[in-house]
Amino acid sequence: MHPSLAHEPSNLVGGIWHPIAGSAVVSRSPDDPERVVFSCAAVPEHVDAAVAAARKALPAWSAMGREARFAVLRTYAEMAKAHAGKMAELLCDEVGKVMWECKAEAGLLATKVDITLDPAPEGGMRRVTDFNLGISATRTGRCHFKPHGVMAVLGPFNFPAHLPNGHIIPALAMGNTVVFKPSDKAPGVGQLLAELFDAALKQHGAPAGVVNLVQGGAEVAGKLAGHADVDAVAFTGSWAVGKRILQANLEYPGRIIALELGGNNPAVVMPDADLKLAAIEIARSAFNTTGQRCTCTRRAIVHEKVAGKLIPLIAKIASNLIVGRPRSKHPVFMGPIVSDAQKRGVLQFQQRAVAAGAEVLVESTGLELPDGGPKGHYLTPGMLKVERFVIDADPGVQSGKAMHPGCDEEVFGPLLRVSTTDSLDDAIAQANATRYGLAAAIFTADAAAAARFTAEVRAGCINTNAGTAGASSKLPFGGLGLSGNHRPAGSFALDYCAYPVASMHETSTAIAPSEGMRFEDGWLK
Repeated sequence: MHPSLAHEPSNLVGGIWHPIAGSAVVSRSPDDPERVVFSCAAVPEHVDAAVAAARKALPAWSAMGREARFAVLRTYAEMAKAHAGKMAELLCDEVGKVMWECKAEAGLLATKVDITLDPAPEGGMRRVTDFNLGISATRTGRCHFKPHGVMAVLGPFNFPAHLPNGHIIPALAMGNTVVFKPSDKAPGVGQLLAELFDAALKQHGAPAGVVNLVQGGAEVAGKLAGHADVDAVAFTGSWAVGKRILQANLEYPGRIIALELGGNNPAVVMPDADLKLAAIEIARSAFNTTGQRCTCTRRAIVHEKVAGKLIPLIAKIASNLIVGRPRSKHPVFMGPIVSDAQKRGVLQFQQRAVAAGAEVLVESTGLELPDGGPKGHYLTPGMLKVERFVIDADPGVQSGKAMHPGCDEEVFGPLLRVSTTDSLDDAIAQANATRYGLAAAIFTADAAAAARFTAEVRAGCINTNAGTAGASSKLPFGGLGLSGNHRPAGSFALDYCAYPVASMHETSTAIAPSEGMRFEDGWLK
């Protein structure tokens, strides 16, 4: 049991913590793989019980009214602030992020409450707030918003606190109840998040079962995402899993499915760009969180007029990034990657790309730190040069065909590919050479070029003179294609947590029959 947690490993069902000792779900420190951080059993039967508890709690929770629910969330925010240190410690141990990143993620939990409840004109709450309007002298139109019901939230490992938190808070604000399944790579963080919500709910006397927690792997996730009594599914993770969730819900066309998936994100650099700015932002975005952000820059497309300066500059930054223990007292940019499988995936892709013709600019290699400490899942940043980027639905993994080194494959780790271009036209074409559509960036001093890039590149987050990795929670966050299904999170998460109901209210009893309709007052006698 990690010292950050108040309960032994457990599922939370209907307000009761059920211990689930076992080893079906085990998280190990990426820094020290021999250290078990959290271990528990998977109990698929708890999915049915958790969904039933959420369904039972739904009428009373939604009837409490917004202000009562908002009060619970404000209490949760205070608890999240008070426990931010514990959350950061657990994040560091379980997913291997460097401590400054862990503290930043822990600090986002309370902030999300303020952003969600913001009534300002640009705030998300304005779009889901009831309103009336006059239709005629005697008739009033009204729009009000109702919760979908029971929402399943499936979390990822890369931001195992922040991203589920971003679904759960707006879901609760709008009157939904929740069944939460954390990533099986970060079950401890998931439990701590659920403990904070549970404590806030109990302090306000909320119905038991408003937030439920079920741990597990693919079996539990599949059972929850396809459960017949769930009204909405919010998932953050890979396209492969998102596809399975869509397939599991083909029989439920009215169910809300909100997907935040991966990205093969491009950054374009034009000749008039500030090269220092572009180099630092691209390197930061490519290697932040050891390349484990869905918004990481995966592809840099550099104009040939500045490629000779910029590409070596990015490579120099990559070669000098400090890789070290997550709790190092000296500054560390990158910690370990989350697992050995993830590490091998990066190195194997690099090997295949080089065999297909990619040029190694900075080789990504496995790394043993020289401090004599544990042998964690460490690797160095990598950088490959390819002729150009292309859409290639078959990069040669399954068929055995020769892979194209510029193929459209997301590599979830610290590996950046670069190409060159001779025009904005070609740069946009290469940027769009992907089935994903999450983030993109252009570096240029030309406002017209930036405007055209923004208009023509297919992505949900498009930046000018700023890197792709990182987003403002005060803005929408989401993508299209294999990156999502047009249900952006961020400040727009409220939109998929409620549905509008239109009503008309007539105050006059005076009514005339329509043309072709006959009515005689005597018929009332």
